Amino acid sequence: GKTIVCDAGVHPAFTGIASLPFIDELDWSTVDALLVTHFHLDHAASLTYILEKVREESTSSGYNPMYILLLTGHTNFKDGKGKVYMTHATKAVYKFMMQDFVRMSSASGDPLFSALELSLTLPLIIPVSAHQQISPCPGVTFIPYHAGHVLGACMFMIDIAGLKILYTGDYSREEDRHLVKAEVPPIRPDVLIVESTYGVQSLEGRPEKEAMFTSEVHSIIRRGGHVLLPVFAMGRAQELLLILDEYWDQHPDLHNVPVYYASSLAKKCMAVYQTYIHTMNANIRNRFEKRDNPFVFKYISSLAHSRNWEKKVADGPPCVVLASPGFLHTGPSRELLELWAPDSRNGLIITGYSVEGTMAR
Repeated sequence: GKTIVCDAGVHPAFTGIASLPFIDELDWSTVDALLVTHFHLDHAASLTYILEKVREESTSSGYNPMYILLLTGHTNFKDGKGKVYMTHATKAVYKFMMQDFVRMSSASGDPLFSALELSLTLPLIIPVSAHQQISPCPGVTFIPYHAGHVLGACMFMIDIAGLKILYTGDYSREEDRHLVKAEVPPIRPDVLIVESTYGVQSLEGRPEKEAMFTSEVHSIIRRGGHVLLPVFAMGRAQELLLILDEYWDQHPDLHNVPVYYASSLAKKCMAVYQTYIHTMNANIRNRFEKRDNPFVFKYISSLAHSRNWEKKVADGPPCVVLASPGFLHTGPSRELLELWAPDSRNGLIITGYSVEGTMAR
């Protein structure tokens, strides 16, 4: 008689109500706990909608009645015993991610919720630490384990009356420049619910991928072009910044070539990364102990979004720009793509997974 929900995301290729999962298939008044593995939109962006709930709309509102949530406030979170959990680092980044999500979706005219509704739900989220055993209700416990992937990401070992279920969310078993690799929990699960994004593919090792990436960037710069790297503001972007800063340091011919990250969100969240150094791998922790902060970059700077900044960069000398969003559907990355595409010297490098139905795919 216990109900645990894992993750609450949206489909990045859609907007508004159409981006939601089938949340009307579940009676949310019965949910005992909602566990969020990490801050990416496809795992966390419908959380506010679920917690705050939409008002029941009449068919004259323009919504398709199939998508109208029929429960009017009867969740188990605001007034009942249901609880929401994510790690401390995930909650810290989630706040900024969702503020940016509200701003972008409001600009497109199809917001799922308002900034006020977001702020009302933040106190409902209970932050937890890796390896901490939590009991959200009688008969249920869970333990978060490091999942790699992005800062704060975890997998959950859930125990319901002795039945052990491991839910991984997105994970990476390969240690990168700043994150620990996903742990193998010491407890053998009875049920495994695992992500399968690359489940039927063999990928190159990290050193090979890094070499291909930096070689391609260098090649575009040599031919006098601009390099566009569409990224999500948090996660892959920080890893790429570390790779590029190290590569630039090793190649004096690039020292005068600027590298920018064009994301106010990434700039804000960099403070979160510096706060949670202790959750990262030994390499990062050791550098920090020696007063060498790896996130204070030598060759990379934030690009201020002044008037017509995209055209100023396009008309300027060769450079590298990391711009969000990663799917190229709107925002700075899309604007730079349209400005730079006519010049064959320029280059676009897709740096991560692209969802079906998006421009990046």
